Amino acid sequence: MPAPIRLRELIRTIRTARTQAEEREMIQKECAAIRSSFREEDNTYRCRNVAKLLYMHMLGYPAHFGQLECLKLIASQKFTDKRIGYLGAMLLLDERQDVHLLMTNCIKNDLNHSTQYVQGLALCTLGCMGSSEMCRDLAGEVEKLLKTSNSYLRKKAALCAVHVIRKVPELMEMFLPATKNLLSEKNHGVLHTSVVLLTEMCERSPDMLAHFRKLVPQLVRILKNLIMSGYSPEHDVSGISDPFLQVRILRLLRILGRSDDDSSEAMNDILAQVATNTETSKNVGNAILYETVLTIMDIKSESGLRVLAINILGRFLLNNDKNIRYVALTSLLKTVQTDHNAVQRHRSTIVDCLKDLDVSIKRRAMELSFALVNGNNIRGMMKELLYFLDSCDPEFKADCASGVFLAAEKYAPSKRWHIDTIMRVLTTAGSYVRDDSVPNLIQLITNSVEMHAYTVQRLYKALLDDISQQPLVQVASWCIGEYGDLLVSGQCEEEEPIQVTEDEVLDVLEGLLVSNLSTPVTRGYSLTAIMKLSTRFSSVNRIKKVVSIYGSSIDVELQQRAVEYNALFKKYDHMRPALLERMPIMEKTATNGPTEIVQTNGETEPSVVEAKHPPPVTQPTSQANDLLDLLGGNDVVPVIQTTMPTKPASAGGELLDLLGDLSLSGGPAPAPAPSVPTSQPSFLLDGLSSQPLFNDIAAAAIPPMTAYNKNGLKIDFTFERANPNPNIAVITIHASNSTEADMTDFVFQAAVPKTFQLQLLSPSSNVVPALNQGTVTQVIRVLNPQKQQLRMRIKLTYTLKGSPVQDLAEVNNFPPQSWQ
Repeated sequence: MPAPIRLRELIRTIRTARTQAEEREMIQKECAAIRSSFREEDNTYRCRNVAKLLYMHMLGYPAHFGQLECLKLIASQKFTDKRIGYLGAMLLLDERQDVHLLMTNCIKNDLNHSTQYVQGLALCTLGCMGSSEMCRDLAGEVEKLLKTSNSYLRKKAALCAVHVIRKVPELMEMFLPATKNLLSEKNHGVLHTSVVLLTEMCERSPDMLAHFRKLVPQLVRILKNLIMSGYSPEHDVSGISDPFLQVRILRLLRILGRSDDDSSEAMNDILAQVATNTETSKNVGNAILYETVLTIMDIKSESGLRVLAINILGRFLLNNDKNIRYVALTSLLKTVQTDHNAVQRHRSTIVDCLKDLDVSIKRRAMELSFALVNGNNIRGMMKELLYFLDSCDPEFKADCASGVFLAAEKYAPSKRWHIDTIMRVLTTAGSYVRDDSVPNLIQLITNSVEMHAYTVQRLYKALLDDISQQPLVQVASWCIGEYGDLLVSGQCEEEEPIQVTEDEVLDVLEGLLVSNLSTPVTRGYSLTAIMKLSTRFSSVNRIKKVVSIYGSSIDVELQQRAVEYNALFKKYDHMRPALLERMPIMEKTATNGPTEIVQTNGETEPSVVEAKHPPPVTQPTSQANDLLDLLGGNDVVPVIQTTMPTKPASAGGELLDLLGDLSLSGGPAPAPAPSVPTSQPSFLLDGLSSQPLFNDIAAAAIPPMTAYNKNGLKIDFTFERANPNPNIAVITIHASNSTEADMTDFVFQAAVPKTFQLQLLSPSSNVVPALNQGTVTQVIRVLNPQKQQLRMRIKLTYTLKGSPVQDLAEVNNFPPQSWQ
């Protein structure tokens, strides 16, 4: 068989290929020749063939059929064969293939070979691809070589020991005695690899970390010698002596000094020397400075040293290299929480980075800018960030808008500034803001009573300019619906009021209803706003026409609203002003029915708790928890008290918006209209009328009971059963007062276990007359689909002789007929 071509000739031939197919053909032809040579056990050219196979492997072609040939080369006595064999093993084998275990004995023999270069090959191979089994078998040989006086072998053994520790951490202690004298070595390679080995051991074991802390003075001395020593041509890079070893030592010092006062104190001086003496004109110096900064920030360093580190990062921001600027911004972002004032000094440089063309630098600069915002610089920083929001790419707008909202909420110097800032965001990046921004802004506007006229005027002007930003349009619609009368009357004092007629306002809202830019949610806001204006404007007939038109809308949500609003006009017109009055001031932390979870006999019960009451306003209120619509599934349906001329105390302390414009929890409102099922609109509305509430109730022989009798207050329950649904029990409470004084501000609240549903209707009065001269009645409807025994927790609140009284009680003795 003719001699195979040399590797050099093969490379030259492959490079002459003009197409991928031609190259593939050459490779396949050569692979076939190599296979034939392997089959013939040609020892003469095995080394040459494996070398060519490795070159093909580097080009991406399969070379697995040469694995066993690599093992044969390793077993050869010739150094040239061993060199190619070990190289092939490192490239073609890994620990997932069992064939690599066949090498263990060869490596063991070579680790004990008389030639240092053969020992070096074995150490390199074991350190590159040794499995945990191989590491356990050969760790003793590695540890022995780590103690040898030959520096060539010691540096390779140190790196091999790092691989062994990663594979089998429990073997770490085996290498501990060998590390004693490693840092005393003068040889650069041994010193470098020793620091790598110590770093690995410290990172993996707290015990080792404590043991090696005593080496800090020695490491400091080595680092000082590197800085102070003159020109060393052997390990010099761009005029800096051995930068790789400096970086490794700084990294190890960072690990040793973390959370340790003594070690940190010992390295403060040398870190200051490195920070001040390192040349910054070359990238090598910047790498050392960056590692120094990380070490200073991670250990318990002095405050002056930390300021020095942040100033180094500030200089990095002025560097022309984008990578260095990015690294500086990332590092400052990590340290801004602990060293806020020091980072603030570089605020102008950081803000300038917002104008950088590189998107990664822009993003880091934006995040750092928001982290720097505080009460002192809020106006200047917001000006820069809003300018950035105007000009930045769309990918930044959502995060930037969200950051502006959070910063303005936290540090706003005044409510007007807060409202102006958020409106600026909505006009420039409205389509990118988070879903909860609309209800949050509505809540802010509602609570800023003195700004209502100014806000509604600004929003009306914004609507005239642009209706494409849907969140802005939704907020504007809501405000015009609430405060449209202030807009028309021109009560704005903060700026010159504009002259607007009622018809012009309605024209704008009707334009939103028919605009192709409006989403279904926006149309819902607009229709609700028009409906609310029926109690603030005189153009009621025009509003009636608009509402009736949308009663047949193809949009089901819009149609449902229009049908309900039509019903208000026709059937309940006397109640329309009360239902559509302005929203009260809302508490930020209010929820839709504050409850606490009480564990009772293994069941979780919601128990009504007191909430902070808003300022007194004459308004309809919700009674007890969010009342569940027993006829319509899980939808929340508030029952409105209409018999109370003054504000009674309510369980939630909040007015539930019947028209659903705003989620009181501050979350996103999917639609501004109520979720009353259109198939059963009469349940809610009948409850508001003067007709009998329960004309479908048949008398049943259920005995009455006394639920509470204490301090002169007596609560009796009488029971009836609803005809259409036998699972609903109707309980009427009768509250009587045997004391000599009236009980005022009387509120009865109730909660039942989670397997029931409870609806608490309005009481007949909130005053219980003295001396049993009258009673207060209230109706409770309880849905009990599983026919379980009824249990109820009640809460009574009233005022007697000027003193508030509150009591809790459990009612467990309901007659069986009431729940069976």
